[in-house]
Amino acid sequence: MITNQELEKFSPFELLAHQVVEGFITGLHKSPFHGFSVEFAEHRLYNTGESTRHIDWKLYGKTDKLFIKRYEEETNLRCYIVIDCSRSMHFEQKLDFACKAAACLVHIITQQRDAVGLTFFSDHIELQTELKSTVSHQKFLYQSLENFANGGNVGDGNPVGANPRVRPPQQTIPQLLHELAEQIHKRSLVIIFSDMFDDFSQTEILFSALQHLKFKQNDVILFHTTAKNKELDFDYSNRPHRFIDLESQAELKINPIDVKEAYIQAIQQFQRELKFRCQQYRVDYVNADVDEGYYPILRAFLERRRK
Repeated sequence: MITNQELEKFSPFELLAHQVVEGFITGLHKSPFHGFSVEFAEHRLYNTGESTRHIDWKLYGKTDKLFIKRYEEETNLRCYIVIDCSRSMHFEQKLDFACKAAACLVHIITQQRDAVGLTFFSDHIELQTELKSTVSHQKFLYQSLENFANGGNVGDGNPVGANPRVRPPQQTIPQLLHELAEQIHKRSLVIIFSDMFDDFSQTEILFSALQHLKFKQNDVILFHTTAKNKELDFDYSNRPHRFIDLESQAELKINPIDVKEAYIQAIQQFQRELKFRCQQYRVDYVNADVDEGYYPILRAFLERRRK
């Protein structure tokens, strides 16, 4: 899906929280809380010049190599990456775009020693991982992203703790975002990749779900993932086409020129309203056109965020 060389392009970047988050202090993020208990996470090789305070001397005696003990207390921030993998996201490689961009964010976040987890949702939660900063967890997230980008999933595709024999009831995007808002630890960084295509007659319910995430004092970023040429500009040739709704599989045979003006007015109105509500709720809105590619969009976002 994405190479190590592509990931390394983002090594110079940091992803900082724009508001106070509930985590731990190691220099990058401000924390309103102190005194958390520590939990051992993993070993890593000792680098020359580092403090010897956390060297595991017992392991040195067995291996004759210096290893540092890493603890979960080193985590500054809890970051949830939420990816819409519904059928509409398979149009024009939108899901592939989201997974590649998310892989780069995982790389950045874990190199900061921050805890990160993934959630995939369609009409139910397909996968929900724990939040960790370990190397093994990072590899699992990469594998999960690659599997979903290729059209599959991980394991049985059920949420953590779900009964694999019972398929969860179908839910809308607003319902799922409300559910996630209740599950997510408050004062976290929440990054959402979605085209936000749902029932356009229920936009107020959709916007209330974004507001719910902010109400829980989270720092929310929305990558509004669309294929501008086809979905926003409705750029199709002037001849009859057969359109298939990827969600419902309903079919419609029309000449695009007959509905283009009305369609563009409706989609532009929705996009303006979405941008306005994000600004109102202080959600960081990113217009993510997949035709531009993940690298320039993500780089521009990170540079703007740093400023």
